[in-house]
Amino acid sequence: MPYYYDYCPEGVKSRYSLLVFDPYEEPFLPLTDFYHDQLGRKSRSTAFSYLQCLLPFFSWLDIHSNYQGACVKWNDAPEAIRVAMEDYLMNEMACKVREKDTFRFVNRTNKSPNTVNRFLSAMKAFYKSMIFLKQYPYSNPLIDSQAILSDYKSHTEGARKDKPRMPSLAGTEDPIPARRLTDSFFKLINEEWQPQIIDDPHLPFQVYQAGKKVNWSQRETVIARMLFETGARVSEIIELTIGDYRSRKSFQEVNTFNKGSHGRKVKFLRFGKDTVKRLIHYINTERKKFDPEQSGFEDLPDDAPIFLTEFGTPLTYEAWYYHWNAAIGRSEMKLNPHKARHWFVTTRLREIFNISKTEAEIKQRKDELIKYMKWKNPDTIQVYEHYFDEEKHRQAHDLMLESMEKKEQEYLEEQQTKRKKKAKSYSLGNEKRNRNR
Repeated sequence: MPYYYDYCPEGVKSRYSLLVFDPYEEPFLPLTDFYHDQLGRKSRSTAFSYLQCLLPFFSWLDIHSNYQGACVKWNDAPEAIRVAMEDYLMNEMACKVREKDTFRFVNRTNKSPNTVNRFLSAMKAFYKSMIFLKQYPYSNPLIDSQAILSDYKSHTEGARKDKPRMPSLAGTEDPIPARRLTDSFFKLINEEWQPQIIDDPHLPFQVYQAGKKVNWSQRETVIARMLFETGARVSEIIELTIGDYRSRKSFQEVNTFNKGSHGRKVKFLRFGKDTVKRLIHYINTERKKFDPEQSGFEDLPDDAPIFLTEFGTPLTYEAWYYHWNAAIGRSEMKLNPHKARHWFVTTRLREIFNISKTEAEIKQRKDELIKYMKWKNPDTIQVYEHYFDEEKHRQAHDLMLESMEKKEQEYLEEQQTKRKKKAKSYSLGNEKRNRNR
């Protein structure tokens, strides 16, 4: 049985809102403490995402790890942890690991999952927390101490031997590079984020059907629909308030924050009329039942969260994800919720190319989409465009191939006709010669 987590039952007093259990169903405090320590450092969704990345590794560590003939424990010395990590990256995550000086370069392959970078970040954060909580007596195995030392020397040693650096204003020292190589022991290289192209027109409805199989509540159904219809991140939806909805003129819109806006409501989301009906119905029925004040939409204050748990508390990412994961797993789909955002962009771009009649219209609508998505880098859209450029090429190429096949057939028929005519002419000539004899 693998490591797993569960939430604190209602009515039980505990300083832990979530507990991690080992394969023997005993509480496993290192991962439990790590999760709660991360809640004070990262967003709730990031802390939960880190935990999910670590659970499979700890399950693997207990069974398949090996260092000098023994199974590796999470609190072993850094060298043992690094050996286990390297094995896990190569054998379980299909990465290529290459030794370089005092660290390792990690390359993803086409068989590697998209979570390699997150896994490395989670492991680094785990040991940082364990050291902070005084549960790990060594230095962080995921940090290359030599890189830190070299970086310190390069920032302090001057051009003159055994002399410190002169102030930058002196102009006698080479400037310190603005960027430096990461201090991580495992350095993921050639890892630029690329948006994914999700071009299945039936994907949302497959997810809705998956939800029906596990009896999603009104809340889960509304959130899923909003994900696909708005292109928003999960947190931008589940953390909405009643005031976010009231503040828009259109009943099909809500105000919300954006990644990096520090909670400021800097963008809006727009969704369908059917989802509006479902949202209001949820607020006035299912939500009202769990609301401590039993309030409906009209009586709720602006700062009231739209989505509540069964305990009447604001919905969290991990509580919501439990239901999403149950539906996706039951239907044997492999789909993380962020792919709904990629699906939205791919679908909107396809629509833009289909309805626009001129290049000017395409540009205007693309600019509108960029503003709606609140992308910091407008070039993000180019990856999606590249997909459609390739698709157009495939369509044009198919037409060319069809034309070539048609012309080839015409040519063969023409050659066959010529051969028949030639054979017929040859036959008539023989008959004529025979008669003259």
